[in-house]
Amino acid sequence: MILLSSSLNSFIQLLGVLLIFLFVLVITYFTTKWIGGYQKVQMSGRSFQVVDTIRIANNKLVQVIKMGDVYLVIAVAKDNVTKAYRGRDGTYGGRDLQRKDSRTEWRKRSDDLPGDA
Repeated sequence: MILLSSSLNSFIQLLGVLLIFLFVLVITYFTTKWIGGYQKVQMSGRSFQVVDTIRIANNKLVQVIKMGDVYLVIAVAKDNVTKAYRGRDGTYGGRDLQRKDSRTEWRKRSDDLPGDA
């Protein structure tokens, strides 16, 4: 009888832990959705947009940023930001920076950007 009661007690504890775990997962899911929606609303009123980002090293990025009708290509390192290119038409070397297929081509040819990034 004691063995039966201890196994029943263990089973009830297991169910309790599983319910708590599922509760934490549900709370985490809805919190993540809420934070994502909040950030989306916060970023919608901004005057600039990050068009594309590529990681070139552990703490180094190259980003294409659209500010109004101006496009900037910047190199971002741990302690500094360097402007590599500025243009108004959204193209670099005849390639459209907005199109996905030309962005991959731009990534392949990113070594021809001027500057010391």
